[in-house]
Amino acid sequence: MNREQLVTIIQKKKSFLCIGLDTDIQKIPPHLLHTQDPVFEFNKAIINATLPYAVAYKPNLAFYEAMGWKGLLSLEKTIEYIHQKEEQVFLIADAKRGDIGNTSTQYAVSFFNQPDPRHNFDAVTIAPYMGEDSVKPFLNFEDKWVILLALTSNKGANDFQLLTCGNKRIFEHVLYKSQEWADASKMMYVVGATQAEMLQDIRKIVPQHFLLIPGVGAQGGDLDKVIRYGMNQYCGLIVNSSRGIIYADHTEAFAEKAAAEAHKIQQTMAQYL
Repeated sequence: MNREQLVTIIQKKKSFLCIGLDTDIQKIPPHLLHTQDPVFEFNKAIINATLPYAVAYKPNLAFYEAMGWKGLLSLEKTIEYIHQKEEQVFLIADAKRGDIGNTSTQYAVSFFNQPDPRHNFDAVTIAPYMGEDSVKPFLNFEDKWVILLALTSNKGANDFQLLTCGNKRIFEHVLYKSQEWADASKMMYVVGATQAEMLQDIRKIVPQHFLLIPGVGAQGGDLDKVIRYGMNQYCGLIVNSSRGIIYADHTEAFAEKAAAEAHKIQQTMAQYL
């Protein structure tokens, strides 16, 4: 998906909501455990219920990899199911990859160039620590995106990201340097929602780029602050909520409750758009 297509979807749905499919088999409603593939059945119900309000879905690969080949099969079926929908959505692999060049090349192929296009993602999250040659392989695919970790919400962000090196903080070095590798048509950045005030500084460095903002909802991020400090003339935001939507209810009405939570967020977004 290219930038123009993404902006069009945001304008059409009056939403920039991304729903994280961090599906934990220990947390899904008990009645689904009797189905052949509980994880896929849960994902399918969430997608069906929230599709009118979401512009993106973001499976977190750790939750699927932890279940071995069965989990990867559930993920594959989920990706294929999303691609079967008439409504186009932005599909993000939350994988946080980043390795030496030849290994990154294989990772890039695994996300962006499967023989069956129904198994491909539009974007993947990448860790920048190993530098340009670990990121470049992901940028060699048309209409595919790198979402580079810039400033995260976790406590450990203070260990490195906020340290000053020269006259800039480490995350600012990441923002400046990575713009030499790709422009705003292929590169996005992860900025945690609990770092909302920092968005003012970040927007001075990357005014045109899309920002993926996790942490709204269960992690305590303030959506109004994120929008106030982070939105640009193209919207420029993809705001993710995971647990606050997908685990809003644990009964057989879980999908309806997820839809209600997604709709509530979308209505706030529509006011700002």
